Amino acid sequence: MIKVILRKGREDSLLRFHPWVFSGAVAEIQGNPAEGDLVAVHSSEGAFLACGHYQIGSIAVRVLSFNEDATHPDFFRMSIASALKVRESVGLYPQSNCYRLVHGEGDNLPGLIIDYYDGVCVMQAHSVGMFRAKAQICQALRDVYGASLKAVYDKSSGTAPFKAGLELIDGYLWKAPDFNDDEQVVIENGHKFIVNWTSGQKTGFFLDQRENRALVGRCAKGHRVLNLFCYTGGFSIYALAGGAESVESVDCSQKAMDLVDRNVELNFPSVDGVSPVKHTSVCADAIDYLKAQPKDKYDLIIVDPPAFAKHRGALRNALRAYQRLNAAAISRVAPGGLVFTYSCSQVVDKETFALTVFSAAAQTGRKVRILDRLNQPADHAINIYHPEGEYLKGLLLYVE
Repeated sequence: MIKVILRKGREDSLLRFHPWVFSGAVAEIQGNPAEGDLVAVHSSEGAFLACGHYQIGSIAVRVLSFNEDATHPDFFRMSIASALKVRESVGLYPQSNCYRLVHGEGDNLPGLIIDYYDGVCVMQAHSVGMFRAKAQICQALRDVYGASLKAVYDKSSGTAPFKAGLELIDGYLWKAPDFNDDEQVVIENGHKFIVNWTSGQKTGFFLDQRENRALVGRCAKGHRVLNLFCYTGGFSIYALAGGAESVESVDCSQKAMDLVDRNVELNFPSVDGVSPVKHTSVCADAIDYLKAQPKDKYDLIIVDPPAFAKHRGALRNALRAYQRLNAAAISRVAPGGLVFTYSCSQVVDKETFALTVFSAAAQTGRKVRILDRLNQPADHAINIYHPEGEYLKGLLLYVE
């Protein structure tokens, strides 16, 4: 392998098993690696430290191994088998047949996301190295899952931060001869959801809110619920199943709202054209819709916006947006009501998010208690040496 030599004293983070080598720590590169090549990282004194994918940018190497395991021909098969064993250990079955199989650094495969939907694996490469290895990854999935695997779909075009020299076209890497679907029904905690990996956001569904959706279901009985930024209605289905008096689902995407309606009908079939639940779909800007609603109309409000800040340069504006949004929700929820509020922006840490929500609460002048601090589930594992992997944070608020 080509050697990446670090500056003197810059090996400490690798000795603490952090999986990134920043470009500023590199003294020299012995060779001329192409982006995505497997390279070996050495200290200034020549000691081997790690190996990983070379890339151009602020992160020069994404570490795959702190020994030479990454050079083994079965590396991806062994890594994916290990990731699957972790998911099996947390008891997802039989309540759910969809989960995140690989969560980047959390599964020692930085730059790779794989979500599993009842036999279909949808992958996203966030690095050139993983994009170039997609054929190996596909074969590893086939080896690990065997005959139960229906298809492997690559959906890297919208997530890859790289463009030059690569053909970024989403499509099937492999599928069984009798598999011809681009969507299917999956089960999450006993609830049914239609997942479309070709046209849906991300890989087709937001699996990271599974446990938080279950908590909404436990809290929703008898409540008038507003689900903002609802996407395909995950929180709405749980709220209805939990006995909500009514649910309004709001999203600016008509395509998403069509799926919400299909998911509601799937879980609560109409009888003679009459739905057994009270649900309303609203295609509108969530923030504008919320601000137009009267106070005390809702007993439970879910605020789950997309990432307002995808890089540090957008952080200040994002925090202002979070504050305005949460102030609007806190000011409008009925007395004794609940607000579930989230941020999936990785650059907004949980302390900063909590402080932003505190500022929003203070702006309203209402008494607010934090009942719970919410986060991502076990299948979105966090590498203890890579705290940056903890991206989803939330608060459950009680508003007097």
